[in-house]
Amino acid sequence: MQKYIVKRLVYLVPVLFGVTFLTFALIYFSPGDPAILMLNATGVTPSPKLVEQVREELGLNRSFLVQYFHWLLGVFKGDFGISYKYNKPVLDLIILSLPATIKLAGLSMIMMMVIALPLGIISALNKNRILDYTIRIISFVGISMPGFWVGLLLIYIFALKFKILPVMGDSGWESIILPVATLTIAMASKYIRQIRVAILEEISQDYVIGAKARGIKGRVILSNHVLQSSLLSIVTLLGLSLGSLLGGTAIIETIFSWPGVGKLAVEAIFDRDYPLIQGYVLWITVIYTVINILVDISYYFLDPRIRLEKRANYERF
Repeated sequence: MQKYIVKRLVYLVPVLFGVTFLTFALIYFSPGDPAILMLNATGVTPSPKLVEQVREELGLNRSFLVQYFHWLLGVFKGDFGISYKYNKPVLDLIILSLPATIKLAGLSMIMMMVIALPLGIISALNKNRILDYTIRIISFVGISMPGFWVGLLLIYIFALKFKILPVMGDSGWESIILPVATLTIAMASKYIRQIRVAILEEISQDYVIGAKARGIKGRVILSNHVLQSSLLSIVTLLGLSLGSLLGGTAIIETIFSWPGVGKLAVEAIFDRDYPLIQGYVLWITVIYTVINILVDISYYFLDPRIRLEKRANYERF
């Protein structure tokens, strides 16, 4: 197991290098002068002499590779650069935005599982019946609605029409209800269908048919066998969802003015705050790769067949 973890961590290195290099290249060759953008953000008139001075201070007169390796060296030291707009370290800005994103992601994941898991199981156990069709239609409608439209609809109903809930910022527990509901509707609708498919696939296996033939109750088969065998698919889905949520749901955070990482990234893109964009992309890359490693490690503990297979491979070599 330790060899497997080390191997995955080694694979992480070229991925990080590749993503950071491509991101830096795209930003470097994009139109616009960062020095002019930085001066405009601070409200200073960008005269040619002042622009040249700022370019010299930021090291923008150097070649592409020199700038990239200088930035990469700073990343290894924990220095992600200084934001053009806020004039603060990029890492500090991301860390300040993380608690809001983690809170939003955690509550959305919990609500999604509370809704999707039981409805997905119920839909699978009532295959091609009225209840199954009803749940599938509802989930289809939920998937079909764009997240930004659901968010605006909830704002209109609960914030403008009935004035029940606040709509902007993080001003207390009530302010998180609408963004969590917006994310939950989309995710739960998607995972209801995927959990249904995973359960149906396990129910059709020979061991389930054999257990039914031996007279074992359906509830026992579901809880002791089917759900455990479906955990791999469910954990994979959770990992992908958690990665996207921790990366910051940019549209939803922007609509509700939620002070998370996604909103910070959108503002950085509009302001062409290149160091902040690079820091955000690096954060996204690390989050996805780490979660993928954790999901793979969870397979080792959830499925005995994977443990036996890996042990056989190690003994062979």
